[in-house]
Amino acid sequence: MKSSIRRSRRAALAVALGSVLALTATACGDDGSGAAGDKGGEGSGKGEITFWDNNGGVRTDIWKEIIADFEKANPDIKVNYVGVPADSVQSKYDTAIQGGGLPDVGGVGTAMLAEVAAQNALEPLDSRISKSSLNGKLNQKFLDGVKAAGLDGKTYSVPTSANNGTLWYRTDLFQKAALDAPTTWTKFYAAADKLTDASKNAFGYTIRGGAGSIAPALDATYGQSGVTEFWNGDKTTVNDPKNVAALEKYVGLYKKDTPSADVNNDFTKMVAQWDSGTIGMLSHNLGSGKDHQKALAGKFKGIPAPTQDDGTRVQVSNPVDGLGLFKSSKNKTAAWKFIEFAASHESNSKWNESAGQVPANSEAAKDGWVQASEPTKLAAEALAGTTTKIVQLPYYLPDWNTISKADNEPNFQKVLLGKMSAKEFLDTLAKQLNAAQADWKKNHG
Repeated sequence: MKSSIRRSRRAALAVALGSVLALTATACGDDGSGAAGDKGGEGSGKGEITFWDNNGGVRTDIWKEIIADFEKANPDIKVNYVGVPADSVQSKYDTAIQGGGLPDVGGVGTAMLAEVAAQNALEPLDSRISKSSLNGKLNQKFLDGVKAAGLDGKTYSVPTSANNGTLWYRTDLFQKAALDAPTTWTKFYAAADKLTDASKNAFGYTIRGGAGSIAPALDATYGQSGVTEFWNGDKTTVNDPKNVAALEKYVGLYKKDTPSADVNNDFTKMVAQWDSGTIGMLSHNLGSGKDHQKALAGKFKGIPAPTQDDGTRVQVSNPVDGLGLFKSSKNKTAAWKFIEFAASHESNSKWNESAGQVPANSEAAKDGWVQASEPTKLAAEALAGTTTKIVQLPYYLPDWNTISKADNEPNFQKVLLGKMSAKEFLDTLAKQLNAAQADWKKNHG
């Protein structure tokens, strides 16, 4: 079943790539009706452009506000907004790439960037950025993430925001136990032990064992091991002996310092459990902060993932969201004006304050609302910090989502339950990743 999923994804990408070669440049106006392979044009810089929001519904209101600001500043350009739900945006892009109807501008995060760029649908933006007001104003680590997720080291989207892994902890419980904040892995494990009293249903930590478990497990693994690269040549480092030892220590928390129910918990159950219980720490991203505020106001804080004892922070990359300019656009001048405006200081700050994420614009990251929100401020500082090392996950692999979800989430549960060793788990993951990397190199080398 799982191998058939991978084959179908490869087949879909192969069909799409084949279609690129077969497509001829068709006439398309400023309505964004192009298909991949269309050369498009710079256009007049006036008229209508179409924008696809890749998280329609959730972010519709803030995007409409930014569009209204843009149209006020550029009265000769009209932006047609199309909200696309996050769970269907990839398939909508794939369909439009093959059959026409692509927008001028679209939200394209790093998790899907490679597949869209591989189909010759996106314009490289390096030259436009270097000549624009955004030059030098975008978080370099976000740019690095975008380039790493693409095909050839080029910038295929302008980064707008990123989430970041956050260690939420109960300040009231830490104070009562006379514990320091869990800023290092040493302090983290000490707190997990001291705050656990199973007889009182009190636990030091809640571990994610259900859906979405692989990314936080890898974050904890690389964070402790200090390994800073995902690849050593064409072989992954996930099963490096240092990573094996780190994962063994992390999963050793299960049932010793965590609830047994964690083996099935996705983020929704995990967050609800933490908000309503007596659990000391929770690893999740900035997005759950508002839920914690409602349930635990004044009783918690959020900090970036723990550092090593020397202060070095190693963390895996979070998907970076961004805006792509589609090659088929017949009005690239107007489309670029919109991207530049949306990623500018004021607009980027407004969008990220609404979304609760870290601004990609370095000036926006210094704004008052960021400084007032300690978790966001600390996340922004960590992402920009010179002592932070980002391990770039291979979002560009067509099989990445399948390998990191369907194939290995059940295996991670086996590790928690003692039915598979950490080494077996990471060796299995490494074997799949190495094969996927070899396949990618064969087709794109």
